[in-house]
Amino acid sequence: MSDQLELDLRADLSELARLAETVDDFADRNGLPPDIAFKLNLCLDELITNIVTYGYADATSAPARAITVRLGCDDATLQVEIEDKAAPFDPFTEVAAPDLTSDVEDRPIGGLGVFLVKQTMDRADYRRDAGRNLVRLTKFLAGRPA
Repeated sequence: MSDQLELDLRADLSELARLAETVDDFADRNGLPPDIAFKLNLCLDELITNIVTYGYADATSAPARAITVRLGCDDATLQVEIEDKAAPFDPFTEVAAPDLTSDVEDRPIGGLGVFLVKQTMDRADYRRDAGRNLVRLTKFLAGRPA
């Protein structure tokens, strides 16, 4: 079985609730375990929040502030693609690894979300194409038929 979904979002944090509901419905429809849906929502929340907060900080026109999320699922993998037209930014190489050894009070703010995405997903890739940021996440679905 292969299922695909595409969701267009406004670059507004209020869209995160609609995104989470859509992800949960997609996970249910595809028989994904609740922990996979939770991890997917966590990753999308982090990445979309960063796009809205930082990537589109200077953008003013509504069409330029769109974000598209594509989900695909087959028997072996869950694929996610996030597309936006924000400023170029590769979260997987431009964000320093967080300091996990210092006391929480002594650590700088930020960086943990991208770290969690990289730890949660099996693959996390970025590319810039025709003025668009494209982030692709892959999660291998253990225990599902190949």
